[in-house]
Amino acid sequence: MKTFYDFYNNKVQLSFSNPQLEEKAKHVWVICRYEDQWLLTKHSDRGLEFPGGKVEVGEKPVEAAVREVKEETGGTVRNIDYLGQYLVKGKKETVTKNIYFAEISSLEKQDTYYETDGPVLMRELPPNVQNNDKYSFIMKDDVLSYSMEKIKELYQIK
Repeated sequence: MKTFYDFYNNKVQLSFSNPQLEEKAKHVWVICRYEDQWLLTKHSDRGLEFPGGKVEVGEKPVEAAVREVKEETGGTVRNIDYLGQYLVKGKKETVTKNIYFAEISSLEKQDTYYETDGPVLMRELPPNVQNNDKYSFIMKDDVLSYSMEKIKELYQIK
């Protein structure tokens, strides 16, 4: 397990092993690849980030992950794997998120992308998103860097 502090100085615990830190995550975050590119979304308030969101009542986290990718990017998930989980101990609550890695088979233009402005494709992520105002706070802590290391290790992505 890795422990560090996020963009807002909240304590974060990250684990890439099973069993999970919490049995029922209420949030998901999906790192996506489409045609050898990273698939992000542009959140209307926060900026560029990988898709994600809340698990709805009666929904499994993996189902939420597939739904969030579709809603925020128009992407159809071909393959999705559980990568890990992290807990953010905020001032008011603790948020638990499952992290998934998804390969996307197609992108479909949609009339709405809900709270986002739709898909953004990138060949590479910039090396220092922490200091880049275009990116969401979600992309600015070590969850991203550790997750990218794990993905590159497991899937031989450069």
